[in-house]
Amino acid sequence: MSETGLHHVTAFSGPAARNLDFYTRVLGLRLVKKTVNFDDPGTYHLYYGDETGRPGTILTFFPVAHAAPGRAGIGETQETAFAVPRASIGWWTHRLVAQGVRHEALVQVFGEPTLRFRDPDGMMLALVGVVDAGAAPTRSGGDVPPEHAVRGLHGVTLLLAEAGPTAAILTDVLGLAEGAREGSATRFTGSAGLGAHVTLRAVGGFLPGRPGAGSVHHIAFRAADDAEQAAMAAGLRERHGLVATEQRDRNYFRSVYFREPGGVLFEIATDAPGFAVDEPVEALGQALKLPGFLEPHRAEIEGVLPKVA
Repeated sequence: MSETGLHHVTAFSGPAARNLDFYTRVLGLRLVKKTVNFDDPGTYHLYYGDETGRPGTILTFFPVAHAAPGRAGIGETQETAFAVPRASIGWWTHRLVAQGVRHEALVQVFGEPTLRFRDPDGMMLALVGVVDAGAAPTRSGGDVPPEHAVRGLHGVTLLLAEAGPTAAILTDVLGLAEGAREGSATRFTGSAGLGAHVTLRAVGGFLPGRPGAGSVHHIAFRAADDAEQAAMAAGLRERHGLVATEQRDRNYFRSVYFREPGGVLFEIATDAPGFAVDEPVEALGQALKLPGFLEPHRAEIEGVLPKVA
């Protein structure tokens, strides 16, 4: 297999302008694509990532102005974590204080300093200090200095009744390997430099999660191309009795979806073609981009969408 790990994470949020301000100005991510939910074109689909939106750096949102808040529970993503240089954790602590973002005390999770906080919709996030964070980006959002910038996703934590069936999918189909354990949590790691970690936290008969603002809709795993994606879908069906959807073209990647045994919606997304397929890298995220089948309805769609920068 090629690089294994997360391709992106997609969540629900409240007002689009507030979401955009927090993720670009406060966290310094780059808006790499401003488009719409292809299945509900009256709603934005905002993509944040590194300077080019590489797989493993991408967090996306469906913003709905008056969305009811979600409820944390089993069968959903409990936490989405970003990777930053380990030496930058202190800087980020001061940054969150200065921006009025409430955060928890710094803790060690699997031996890594972890700073937990929530976005304006209550979505649980974390910054994880990693030793080898990679080169500083050439471009980011807000006023975050490149040396302290978020490098991409670190991983996600899933809250489940039991971990075993989900673990089998991660290792047998999606190319991750079981690693360390801490209490009820088990970490699985892929080969990618960013977005490599998925932690399963087994909690038994807890309340189920409820979708809404601040909750994650799905997590996507990487496939290099259509052939690798098809092989993964075949493995799901033949070895685990799970059937993925037909392939759906999302313009910037091609996707199949399935509900894993613990109830979390998983996606397998191709690395190609990427976000520069319909606009140059230097202009990413500036214009509203629509798929070809929606382009004839642009005026109507733009008339419904709220104004954002």
